[in-house]
Amino acid sequence: MALSLQEQLLKTGLADKAKAKKARQEKHKKAKANKGKKAPVLDEVKLAALEAAQTKKQKDLALAEAQKQRRLEKEIKAQAIDLVKSNIQPKGNGDIVLNFTDNKKVKRMYVNTETHKQVTQGRLVVVSIAADEYELVPAPVAEKISQRLPDIIIYQATEDKHEKAASEEDDWYADYEIPDDLVW
Repeated sequence: MALSLQEQLLKTGLADKAKAKKARQEKHKKAKANKGKKAPVLDEVKLAALEAAQTKKQKDLALAEAQKQRRLEKEIKAQAIDLVKSNIQPKGNGDIVLNFTDNKKVKRMYVNTETHKQVTQGRLVVVSIAADEYELVPAPVAEKISQRLPDIIIYQATEDKHEKAASEEDDWYADYEIPDDLVW
């Protein structure tokens, strides 16, 4: 069996027993002091596992948020469709054509005169909950629908700002009398 370095030095006479004893005591004190202060050593495998768990947690949170967003969109769409179905107004199936555009295509709906008048005045609004199926709902309901899902609103008659400005100009001239003898 091989002798330790300390024993070899003692045997050759290069070191004495007192120095060897002192060196052992110093070594023991250092080991005892370091034993209490030892930080837990994390090896690479544990670090990789912690990092993988953290990325999985972030991915799961993002997935849960996306699912929550999709569920919320479905609920909003269902509310809008329910509003339309519960507030459908009769078209009257008349002989007057109501023209409106849907996705840059002119569509037609046959209505009676009263319904046509209400649509053009903006009291009724054309909505679509399915492809090429159009219904009429009251304007206040259409406002609620547009807050939830504005894509359902197809046509709503509104007062044009240009026409309003032109009518205001015409009103300005209303105060003046037009002479009868004016020849054009």
